[in-house]
Amino acid sequence: MALFLRGSKHTDPIDGKSYRKFLPYGYENVRENVLAPGTFSLERHRLFWLYLSNETPFFDKTLRVLHFAPEQAFLKRFKKLTNLTYTTTDLNSPIADVKADICDLPFDDNSYDFIICNHVMEHIPDDTKAMQELYRVLAPGGCAIVQVPYESKRDVTFEDDSITDPKERAKIFGQYDHVRVYGMDYFEKLRSVGFRVDPVDYTANFSEEMIEKYRLPKGELLPICYK
Repeated sequence: MALFLRGSKHTDPIDGKSYRKFLPYGYENVRENVLAPGTFSLERHRLFWLYLSNETPFFDKTLRVLHFAPEQAFLKRFKKLTNLTYTTTDLNSPIADVKADICDLPFDDNSYDFIICNHVMEHIPDDTKAMQELYRVLAPGGCAIVQVPYESKRDVTFEDDSITDPKERAKIFGQYDHVRVYGMDYFEKLRSVGFRVDPVDYTANFSEEMIEKYRLPKGELLPICYK
């Protein structure tokens, strides 16, 4: 498939490979030209990678890293980095190093310098407790990146436990196993547990041509959280 799509119009910055187009992706709402064939990265993965590569010491500095629900696009690459003490965790995934509930983590206070927790919170019924746990295990001066799907035109997060039908949940929440739709109050919720939060529109650093070349989610804010 990757050979069939080979070209130069779009580039995946994670592996540097270029294609004439990316693959479609989605369940209820299929998005065209978003899934890179080589790494299986989506728009948000490529945005995260560019920020991590260009704006953080992640690839060079000695860091204790905790990665929740590790994405296929990153897992093997991060494991190879000799500067990292790298731990993956998930409640169910067989590939994670530590099986753990994000609301009750088996790690000491201040254990990690860098936490990656992307597209997890929308699955967690008690997301406040999960955020408190992230804050607890993050070391002072550390950084956590906690991406979620959110709606920029929605001021207040919406959740309704009475909606139990999977198809209805997918329609309302975007996916059958999501428990809420985050609004712009998400960043304030992160602050409420103690984080200093910098919502970064990293796509503002790129031209329209580069956003299209990398197929990035224009205007999406990265929640960069500090302790």
